[in-house]
Amino acid sequence: MTDNEKLVLLKGMVDETDDDKLSVYLNLAKNKILNRAYPYDDSITEVPNRYATLQCEIAAYLWNKRGAEGQTSHSENDISRHYESADVPESMLKGITPHVGVIK
Repeated sequence: MTDNEKLVLLKGMVDETDDDKLSVYLNLAKNKILNRAYPYDDSITEVPNRYATLQCEIAAYLWNKRGAEGQTSHSENDISRHYESADVPESMLKGITPHVGVIK
């Protein structure tokens, strides 16, 4: 999936049309995925295609949390919010398989 296709998909998930702002969140999501998938290899710079949709989902999650980062509980007018963690929840990252190598 190309970066432009990811932007189109993300625009369908959030109420925003500014490509620059959405690109920042896609980049944040990319870093989260790469840090999980390749914890000891900084040479990998592109998200594997199988995680492209997950990248958009994480970006949408981060977008929707802006202004309430780290919120653990909030109730107002019968609306209640809490977050699993201040970061991307483990439930979103658990499907990423870390790659390992051999030290010679």
